[in-house]
Amino acid sequence: MHHAPQTSHHRQIELSNSLYTCCDAQFTFVTDPALWRNIRFLSGTQPSEFRQSSRQLLYSVEEKRRRDATPWTLVQGILAPVQFLAFLISLALVLRYLAMGEGLWIATCSIVIKTLLLYAIMVTGSIWERVVFGRYLFAHAFFWEDVFSILVLALHTAYLLAIIFDIGTAHQQMMLVLAAYASYAINATQFLLKLRAARLQDQIASPLGEGAK
Repeated sequence: MHHAPQTSHHRQIELSNSLYTCCDAQFTFVTDPALWRNIRFLSGTQPSEFRQSSRQLLYSVEEKRRRDATPWTLVQGILAPVQFLAFLISLALVLRYLAMGEGLWIATCSIVIKTLLLYAIMVTGSIWERVVFGRYLFAHAFFWEDVFSILVLALHTAYLLAIIFDIGTAHQQMMLVLAAYASYAINATQFLLKLRAARLQDQIASPLGEGAK
């Protein structure tokens, strides 16, 4: 037996559970925006609630404004690739020494330069965090990156102390450098992932009128 579809005719049309048009009793197309507005209304979900909460975002609106306004953002953008290039060159020289026993002096110089660049990016990065997030280290958006950065800094500093006070053999010192460089590579990957997340946030925010990077 054929039964007529159950419909509701609540005075508030948004509360109607009818998926049929009131004029021709045809089934509403899924492409009809009104259908999805009604579904969102019935579920209690407003469009703004599809967005991530501010605690899940890397930057609040005000933090993004400060990030884009401060010159320290440009400083970080320059130092990061320069340090990475120094890392690649130094790593090649260190591996050359370990494999062939040649070029200790130039490898040592490259490590010192790489370490000085690390100090520079750590200091300026702390200033950048202070400007953007209001604290020098362990801001909510970069907490674990900062934690790992401390390990990277400690290993690089340990190498400098080793060569200054002549601790261990050259081979042992270079093995310490490899540990420092491995930690740096992990830390750099962390920051690259955060950079990607920041760009995705800006791409999502831009159509919503919240500004872009």
